[in-house]
Amino acid sequence: MTKKRIRRNAHFKRLHEILICLFLITATLSVYWQANKFDFVNFDDNDYVTDNLHVQAGLTPKNIIWALTTTHASNWHPLTWLSHMLDFQLYGMNPGQHHMTNVLFHILNTLLLFFVFRKMTDNVWQSGFVAALFALHPLHVESVAWISERKDVLSAFFFMLTIWSYTLWAKQSLRSGYFLALLFFVLSLMSKPMVVTLPFVLLLLDFWPLNRLDLKWPKNYSNCPQKKSVYHLIWEKFPFFVFSTVSCFVTFFAQKKGGAVKSFEVYPLMVRLSNALHSYLKYIIKLLLPHKMAVLYQHPGILPLWETVGTLLILLSISLFSIIGIQRRPYCTVGWFWFLGTLIPVIGIIQIGSQAMADRYMYIPSIGIFIIMAWGVPGIVSNLSFKNIFLSLFATVFLLILGLFTWKQLHYWKNSIMLFERAIAVAPYNAVPHNNLGNALKEIGRVGDAVKHYRKAIRFKPDYYEAHSNLAGALEKTGRIDEAISHYMEALRITPEFEQGHYNLASLLNNIGRTDEAIKHYFEALRIEPNFEKAHNNLGVALVNRGDVAAAEFHFKEALRINPNYTLAKNNLQNLLNLHE
Repeated sequence: MTKKRIRRNAHFKRLHEILICLFLITATLSVYWQANKFDFVNFDDNDYVTDNLHVQAGLTPKNIIWALTTTHASNWHPLTWLSHMLDFQLYGMNPGQHHMTNVLFHILNTLLLFFVFRKMTDNVWQSGFVAALFALHPLHVESVAWISERKDVLSAFFFMLTIWSYTLWAKQSLRSGYFLALLFFVLSLMSKPMVVTLPFVLLLLDFWPLNRLDLKWPKNYSNCPQKKSVYHLIWEKFPFFVFSTVSCFVTFFAQKKGGAVKSFEVYPLMVRLSNALHSYLKYIIKLLLPHKMAVLYQHPGILPLWETVGTLLILLSISLFSIIGIQRRPYCTVGWFWFLGTLIPVIGIIQIGSQAMADRYMYIPSIGIFIIMAWGVPGIVSNLSFKNIFLSLFATVFLLILGLFTWKQLHYWKNSIMLFERAIAVAPYNAVPHNNLGNALKEIGRVGDAVKHYRKAIRFKPDYYEAHSNLAGALEKTGRIDEAISHYMEALRITPEFEQGHYNLASLLNNIGRTDEAIKHYFEALRIEPNFEKAHNNLGVALVNRGDVAAAEFHFKEALRINPNYTLAKNNLQNLLNLHE
């Protein structure tokens, strides 16, 4: 091949890369642009933004220290907190801009995924198809459209940069690439600990497409200058495994402290294993046939033994097929075990929360299935005389269908009412969506409708203490005081350490003149959460009513210490001081 022809081919490759990048950006924006009109939702967004005083104070030295040390929201992910602080500093309470930051990261992740596989495989079109599937698949809507899931798109950004840097080390022996990969891996862990499996992903990539493993096969895609034994490759990643291990311990501690980790009494081991197997199969089905997607999938509990055994046999058969074909179809082996392995932290063996599975968990694991599709479909039709035409039509139609599904699924995230009405349509007997829909309806003044959904939530889950408390608040608004008190008391009977329940009951009791009982519950709320500034303020008001001026002054000052911008506490303190000058 002449130098001129080589230059011409290189020129066409660069042109193709530019066109693919433009397509990926345009297609992603065309689907996700509507998110700039979306609201915050009443599902974790309050913890992460709307009620979080640290986030709303912006990037101050005090808040940076808080982000690095807190386990708020049952996780340690300081970079995620810092990104929310920066967003709030830039955009305030404009939810559309917070959404668009997520969209920006999704676009960057898509482009990085393309360039990573382009560099590793030297195949432009398959790499572009993997990236396009990643950009447009509706299972990724939850990770992008949910402001609280910034941790997904942020951790994936550093995940991609880790693989990019590692590729520089693997293909060009650049020592700086290794240390950059380690740095980006740590940053990814500091965004979301689910990426603890990344060292295993690197081992898979060593096999294919980097071809670093010391075997006679598979086909050399990367012209890697040297191969290593499996022991060398594992030892090479020892620092990555160390950081993964530390992250696992920190995460378990944070989630245990936050009460997110469920005991084996609640979910026995066999129930967890059965749900994990079913979830793997359901994820595959949703990837190939996206349908009935919702923000929360209720845990099914005990499943029939025959279903569990059948699911296990299906997964084992696929695994066996991928291993048998490892020499001829290395991409199937890598893609399948990428999918299986990266889901392990969230598959439910360690049960976090009450969900069976979640769309957001597929943000990175789905790439494994996309790899199989991108390299497998061309292999299946390799003998067709019109192969290129078929592949072009297949890619166009499939991506168009995915884009339409994603557009429709994204629309449900417009606000809390639409989000939870959709969740109820998918799973009518799930208590959490009914409770959250009740909250959204109560916020816009539809208290009667809210009461109906709170009652449904309690009917489906009688020990749902938050629904009891929310129902009590709605009943209080309609003047049904005795019934409201009984539901507050039931919430506290179920969960005595429920500080918001003590606070709500105290406020109601104080309003109807039962001051001593109110003070008792305010103190309980502060015992559980000493930095509850509203409880300090309202306790101060109750103490003033009882004539305990010195104690009231102390609690007003405590409220202002916690939140210096708390106008109500500031006014109450000033009025108190003016009265006793």
